[in-house]
Amino acid sequence: MKVILNDDVKHLGEMGDTKNVANGYARNYLFPRMLAVPYNAETVAYFEGKKAEIEARKEKKREESKSLKEKLEALSIELVMPAGSNGKLFGAVTSQTLSDYFKNNGYEIERKRIEVPGLTIKNIGAYSFKVHLYEASVAEVKLAVKAQPMEDTSKSSAKKDSKKQEKPAKEDSAESAKAEGEASAEKND
Repeated sequence: MKVILNDDVKHLGEMGDTKNVANGYARNYLFPRMLAVPYNAETVAYFEGKKAEIEARKEKKREESKSLKEKLEALSIELVMPAGSNGKLFGAVTSQTLSDYFKNNGYEIERKRIEVPGLTIKNIGAYSFKVHLYEASVAEVKLAVKAQPMEDTSKSSAKKDSKKQEKPAKEDSAESAKAEGEASAEKND
């Protein structure tokens, strides 16, 4: 069924676009929610009258996309992840990881718009990934994945040694208390 979109519909198109969709999708989803209208002479004439408004709206989106592209390309992201001594990450950097990073830093970028080379990054190093913006606009963002500093083994072994030394000290005090008790018992006899 041929329809004209009355509003932006995710994964389908924008206001004013003409699309071919399944009959059930149009009748059961698009029409009841007023997201689309049937394609006919009346609706075509109506949208021709709104053409200037629709173009102004698209131009605004293009400008926002251009501004965001400049911000993203100037950005250099540094992620610190747990990794082994060989540089292999415990886990991976995915589009979801980057989407969460953007969300925490004030950017609204969907995970599906982020294109990570090879789908995941599993080693430390310098990379770049793409963010698909409005229409054909794509931003190239730099990424540095670094290893999280591991706990120093000399400190952890020192902690273990100090715990071992504490236990004998407690045992010595218990033994000395026992010896004092025996000595006082002998004096009383």
